[in-house]
Parts: sequence; structure tokens; C-alpha cells
Amino acid sequence: MDIVESPPALADALGGTPTLRPLANSSFCDTWEARQGGLRLFVKSAPRAGAAQLRAEADGLRALGAAGCIRVPAVHALVDLDGGGAALALEWLDFASPDAGFGARFGAALAALHAQPCPLEPASFGWRGDNYLGATPQRNTPLQPAGRSGWLAFFGRSRLAAMRDRLPANASDLRDAVDAVAERLPELLAEGDPPRPALIHGDLWQGNWDMLADGSPVIFDPAVSCSDPQAEIAMMELFGSPPEGFRAAYEQGGGSWPTPRRMRLYQLYHLLNHVVLFGGGYAAQALRCAQSLA
Repeated sequence: MDIVESPPALADALGGTPTLRPLANSSFCDTWEARQGGLRLFVKSAPRAGAAQLRAEADGLRALGAAGCIRVPAVHALVDLDGGGAALALEWLDFASPDAGFGARFGAALAALHAQPCPLEPASFGWRGDNYLGATPQRNTPLQPAGRSGWLAFFGRSRLAAMRDRLPANASDLRDAVDAVAERLPELLAEGDPPRPALIHGDLWQGNWDMLADGSPVIFDPAVSCSDPQAEIAMMELFGSPPEGFRAAYEQGGGSWPTPRRMRLYQLYHLLNHVVLFGGGYAAQALRCAQSLA
């Protein structure tokens, strides 16, 4: 592949002139391997339409990194490009095939993250800015109080209702089913452990975690918020399962597993997002999930 020089803004931020080798493109950005002397970086660049996603990603990675509980790619630079675009330079990470102890290490690290105090002041559900779940804008307006009633309001408005309003016009049955679930939220959220605001990755499907060559778990491509940490577990269980040994270590570290109904409730949010993004069979899957709760 062709080697190109980096944009001046990125060169200035990194204090040098790295060369860029194009990698595979994602749905909204170009990706590059950057080299500058002995430094190797993973760079994403996007035009104006995708720049906000890169800025939100950098914010989420910095927040997760500041917690110090689980590895994330370090942010080396986030720069504005001509025409309103942006470039994000991240630590280059080398992955290895997960070993027999990976699940236990991952579970312990994620439990430690979820046990940290909410970084919002005062503690509340939401985040300091909206961000993205995949390519879908995710509403994060903080709400008070931090207890069950605050989560009921936040999940109802900023998760279910916000995603329901993005459903396609021909999804009237699904919208009605989501409305029925919303009416039952007080009952659905009354069971199980009281929700509490904790920093979560927010989009932790199997494609967004891995193991580093030294055996450390690493997570990336976040959609962070301060939410019920059981919502994190529900996403991990939606399109697969956490690795062997994860649950025992997570619960030993103080984490708790959602009840079956709460699991489906939190998964509904992500299924609705897949309807918004991809349509197809996800609409039927989301409808079945909603009907099982309503």
C-alpha cells in the first residue's frame, strides 16, 4: 500500500512527521498505521460527518483509562483537520489468542471498573456529553437522583424512548411494543439489585474486547456512560457470551448478574439500535424481546 505523509495538524500534535500506511476502512472513517521513529500508532481519520464519533471515542477512552482498572488504547492525539474532519491517534496494540486464564482476568478487571465511584459530580446517570452507539447518536443528559428513580427516568427517556424515536416508519408494531415496555419499567426495574451509576464501556460485544500479548484484557471502541453496570453484562450476553471464567471472577470482584427479565430489558436497547442501523431480521428479534417484557 502507498505510504503518505500525515496531515500537518497530526504531525504538530505528535511533535514529528509520521508516515501513514493505509489499513482497512470502517463504516465512517479511514484507518492508518503511523510510524514516527520507534513510535507506532493506530490512526483513525474521518471527514466532518464522522468527526464527532472520533471525538466521543477519545473522550470515552480517556475516561476508561483514567479509572486505571482495565487496559484501553492510550490516546496520543486528537486533532481537527481541514474541512471539519478529525484524526485520532491511538496506541498500537498487539493482540494474542486468549489463554485459559483470560476470562477470569477479564472478569476481575471489569468488576474493578464497575466498582469505581461514578466520575460525574454529583453522581448521576448519563455522561458529560452525548456520544455514539456504533453510528447511532446516544443521548446521555445526566439526570438526578442517582438511585432507582433516577435510573428509571434515564433509561426510559435516554435509552428506550430515544431509540424508539429512531425506528423506521414501517416499524409501528415494534414502536407499540416498546411503548408497552416503557409503561412497565417501574415493575421491571423494581426486581433485582438497585441500579447505581458506574462507568461502563457501553458497547462491549465480542468485537470490542481482546487480550494483549502479555495476557492483559483490553477494551476499545467505547460508548461510555454512567449506567447500571448490569447493562454492560446484558450486552456481553446478547451476541455470544463472556469467556469461560469471567462470571465467577466478576461476581467474586463484587459485580452482580442481571435477572433474566432485566437482562432482556437492557438487551432490548441494543436490539433496537441494530434495527436502526441494519434493519432486517433484527426487527423481529427486537419485537420478540419487547413482547416478552410487555
